[in-house]
Amino acid sequence: MSAPDLAQSAPDRPLGASARRPSAPDRPTTVPDGGSDVGGRPRHLLSVAALSRGRLEELLALTEVFVEVAGRDIPRVPALRGRTVALCFFEDSTRTRLSFELAAKRLSADVVSFAAASSSLNKGESLRDTVETIDAMGVDLMVVRHRASGVPAQVSRWVRAGVVNAGDGWHEHPTQALLDCFTVRRALAARGRVQPGLEGLRIGIVGDVEHSRVARSDVAAFATLGAEVVVVSPPTLRPSSVGRWPARFTSALDPELPELDALYVLRLQRERMGSHVLPGLREYRACYGVDARRAAMLPPHAVVLHPGPMNRGVEIDAEVADSPRSLVLEQVASGVPARMAVLSWLAGGEHHRLTPSPVDAEAESGLGAGGGRSGV
Repeated sequence: MSAPDLAQSAPDRPLGASARRPSAPDRPTTVPDGGSDVGGRPRHLLSVAALSRGRLEELLALTEVFVEVAGRDIPRVPALRGRTVALCFFEDSTRTRLSFELAAKRLSADVVSFAAASSSLNKGESLRDTVETIDAMGVDLMVVRHRASGVPAQVSRWVRAGVVNAGDGWHEHPTQALLDCFTVRRALAARGRVQPGLEGLRIGIVGDVEHSRVARSDVAAFATLGAEVVVVSPPTLRPSSVGRWPARFTSALDPELPELDALYVLRLQRERMGSHVLPGLREYRACYGVDARRAAMLPPHAVVLHPGPMNRGVEIDAEVADSPRSLVLEQVASGVPARMAVLSWLAGGEHHRLTPSPVDAEAESGLGAGGGRSGV
């Protein structure tokens, strides 16, 4: 299905009208990943594992559309006008939270933001009561981040809104995987290295895999799109489930570098690990830190990625993070259109409405009826 055809995957409702809330018996059938399916279109995005290659390709194509929108003088479209997106972040975030907020606003959605630190959770309210209260206000989509694995999936069973997993514990971070696939494919295409999907590419992921939701989502997405994935980590930072991962695992980084098209460096998540996991940062850096010497071992066309925040001087040196190989800022830039694609896709947005209306243009320019700039 092409990106413009996605508009036909859900029934239209008048812009500005409230979403119809089905009574409990009419709730869509829950599918194994905690999402649900309505008219062939998912209600939730909880895991990359729930996405077929075809659906990943649809989202990548739609992301490309929204990259074009971002380059306009007025980077806003009315695809989700009249819809409401709730940002429910129970864990700290900078990149993910801001990019979801920008994505929703550029789709002309109304945005409400929940901050756990100043909420009724501090008065003893349960997680379930909190999200059901937000849902009762008539939101269409809830973007959920939580430090515990499985929370977005559980929330999707409690609420009627669509749920997007914005990162849950060590489990998954599906929208990060989407923007990473998009960033790698775009950068390597410019270097003449990409076939359809990510076919024929060899992508290395190095670092703290055990505690990384990004690694879990990225390995699944890269492999689904046809890449060969090699994961490099010390045995103590490797999950017990590696036998089920579509990747090859090794403990030696240097021998892999000359064969890689992309090297994805993971943050060392010291806040999630015990003191027994690593002998010390010096030893970790010596074996797995990506410095100028290791970057020079990569092929000339190869790129380096990092999900952020970076521990400069630990898993990656500043010389590499700021080099022409680095796609760190490109990843951040791709986050907004990728999340626009996800929100629009799940909410059944009218993807053909990608031209700002005259009202949008006037509001965005800040010009009032008299031609002067309105006050703030």
